[in-house]
Amino acid sequence: MLKKLTMAAFLCVAALCGSVMAAEDGFVSLFNGKDLDGWTVRGGSAKYQVEDGCIIGTCVPDTPHNTFLCTNKDYANFILKLEFKFLESGNSGVQIRSHYRQSDENAPQLTYGYQCELAEYPALGQIYDEGRRGFKHGRTFLDDQLTIDEAKKEAFATYKKGEWNEVEIQCVGPSIRTWINGKPVANILDPVDACGYIGLQIHAGKSGKMAWRNVRIKELPASEWKPFFVKGDDGAWKLDGCYYFVPECWKFNENGELVGSHSRTEVRDGLVVSEKNFDDFAVRVDYRFIAGNSALYYRAEEVKTSWLLRGNQNEIAGNNKDSALWHTAGAPGDPPGRGWVASNDEYIAKVRNANGEWNNLCAIAIGDRECHLLNNFRTIDIVDPLCEKTGKFGLQLHGGADAEMVFKNFEYMVITPEMRALIER
Repeated sequence: MLKKLTMAAFLCVAALCGSVMAAEDGFVSLFNGKDLDGWTVRGGSAKYQVEDGCIIGTCVPDTPHNTFLCTNKDYANFILKLEFKFLESGNSGVQIRSHYRQSDENAPQLTYGYQCELAEYPALGQIYDEGRRGFKHGRTFLDDQLTIDEAKKEAFATYKKGEWNEVEIQCVGPSIRTWINGKPVANILDPVDACGYIGLQIHAGKSGKMAWRNVRIKELPASEWKPFFVKGDDGAWKLDGCYYFVPECWKFNENGELVGSHSRTEVRDGLVVSEKNFDDFAVRVDYRFIAGNSALYYRAEEVKTSWLLRGNQNEIAGNNKDSALWHTAGAPGDPPGRGWVASNDEYIAKVRNANGEWNNLCAIAIGDRECHLLNNFRTIDIVDPLCEKTGKFGLQLHGGADAEMVFKNFEYMVITPEMRALIER
């Protein structure tokens, strides 16, 4: 016969169950509910204090800088959850993977990096790049949309003015996602910062007072960028994990830059090709375009042709096609190429540096989603069911042309099946 539990016994069991559930969930608190131990104020003049188990941030009117209450610890991959409530209308946000700059020891520590926007207007949960890319090239948010889609409208509609609301932020490799009250908002792929501190913002202005509580985080295994160009024990630069096709086209200089060149009499493509195939990943490289035509290949297969690789090209053309997506054909009898799959000439013209200057090219592929960035501005972001699902990386010197390119910082980040499951949840 079962005995009835006393109230004390019931509470003990409930507490034990709660502890077990919390331990299984993996979340830990970032705020002890009593004081701001573990946090540092950076930037402007806003005031932070603890009241009734909440962090309260209050704007000091007409002061020049945004203010941030920042964790003393940096975080890489994680799921962050917290509740927030506006006590007085203003503007706020949650910084993630962020850093600070300081011109001298007497200047304020100015925070920069990803920010999940918290504001009482339709931008709630969107990703802004504080102190860096925000408002540049006609793009306010990194997940910019000229029109708000239905999913975002649904999320914004859950906001309860003057009440507690919950925001969830997930960072996994190059993926950043946000939810407001359980509804998805931002879903971006961006490779700029892989780690940094978390901060609670009070925006400079006429007014603003915000409360936060139940700030908790679940840390996930960190990701890392791995280089294809490495310096050997003898001090000389070399390839690691890739090989040369037409090796006489390539040489490293003393700065670790790979210089490639050939004349139009060389019909073969000069290539640097990865030894392994990669499924889901981010890959990036800095380049200087001098002459000819080039590309960053990904998910490409080796074929018996003078250009060796068939598959996706993140284009380097020395014009407004840089970072467009071209799909290269194989030999006769192979599946045909698809030509231009996606391009964004007008926007590329805004973000591309001139020939001879350094540019940065990045491709991110997760399942059918393919994203290109040029100088850390997203130019292509598509879902392509026809895309290859695996293949090699490559750097190209196009054959049959006078071609010259310089590459550095060629590196990749693997996205594991576990990471992909979180990114696509």
